[in-house]
Amino acid sequence: FIRMMKQSKQFVLFFTFRGIVASILVFLCFGVTQAKDGPFSRPHPAYWRFWLCVSVVYELFLIFILFQTVQDGRQFMKYIDPHLGVPLPERDYGGNCLIYDHGNETDPFHNIWDKLDGFVPAHFFGWYLKTLMIRDWWMCMIISVMFEFLEYSLEHQLPNFSECWWDHWIMDVILCNGLGIYCGMKTLSWLSLKTYKWQGLWNIPTYKGKMKRIVFQFTPYSWVKFEWKPASSLRRWLAVCGIIFVFLLAELNTFYLKFVLWMPPEHYLVLLRLVFFVNVGGVAMREIYDFMDDPKFHKKLGQQAWLVAAITATEFLIVVKYDPYTLTLSLPFYITQCWILGIILVLTWTAWRFFIRDITLRYKEIRRQKQEHKYERDKCLSNGDGHSAILDEQSGNKLRERKL
Repeated sequence: FIRMMKQSKQFVLFFTFRGIVASILVFLCFGVTQAKDGPFSRPHPAYWRFWLCVSVVYELFLIFILFQTVQDGRQFMKYIDPHLGVPLPERDYGGNCLIYDHGNETDPFHNIWDKLDGFVPAHFFGWYLKTLMIRDWWMCMIISVMFEFLEYSLEHQLPNFSECWWDHWIMDVILCNGLGIYCGMKTLSWLSLKTYKWQGLWNIPTYKGKMKRIVFQFTPYSWVKFEWKPASSLRRWLAVCGIIFVFLLAELNTFYLKFVLWMPPEHYLVLLRLVFFVNVGGVAMREIYDFMDDPKFHKKLGQQAWLVAAITATEFLIVVKYDPYTLTLSLPFYITQCWILGIILVLTWTAWRFFIRDITLRYKEIRRQKQEHKYERDKCLSNGDGHSAILDEQSGNKLRERKL
């Protein structure tokens, strides 16, 4: 009887799983054919409509996980992969930080080789693709450096953040992130210089031209250079700060989600999430830039940008619910002081740049106008007849116009 009950339960779960997958596929088919087009049209608008519908499905999945108990949510991951639902130890990248270990005569550089794992190319390709999304060298470098500071600040919560100083700044910031950003900027430079003149595939006479046209189908239809100009206005400054904040929060969610849901770093779900954000993040950044650059034409933020923001917020809520103890571990005192000092400096610069500086410039402009008015009045009195030279010149011009 027990064996029959287990078999019946397995059948129920099997048919339930099939029904959920079929429902998702029907929704994706409907969205790919009927959803609203986004700003990208290459390689095909249906490709970006597909990722928009995947965003909706992923957001609904996150909401479902959010409203489960902690134990049920973790065990639910077993339905996706039976190997999940088991607590996993976090790898500590700190420990011995000697670049050259004199005590190990066979391999004194073993600390460096231990850090060269699969995450090194992942860092490089990740930042290469992020550069293609952001299209700004300064913003990419700020996000890269800020995330290393976040790892320093939160290593008491996640052992995975504990790394050697040369792993933070040499391998991550300079080599992996820096090289990825450099290659990304070179690609952006090539795309900006490329001639975007499209011709039908069947109108190209040579096979070489046809193959070249097929390859260029995966390049943008036209090129838009992102000029964020964060210091141009308070609105753009706050928008850029918000973009950096969401980027950093999405990066932190990657580590915290696999920690609270017991997923190993090399699991395919972690990789699929990164692939998902690469596709939807590019569309979201373009929609945000269009909304900031021309708010009269783009009267509201794009649909993909709203979904990315909602997904990032929902992931953070899952982390808060599933492990509030880890998130509430107090920061070390010196870390708190550093963050307070940084926030004060940013607020001070914001107040000076967009309030105090504008008041000072207006005061100088009013003072300059008063001085010019005083100079014209003194010049008027120096003529002896009570008329300024400027008025005489204007009356002379009017007489000449009448004669003409």
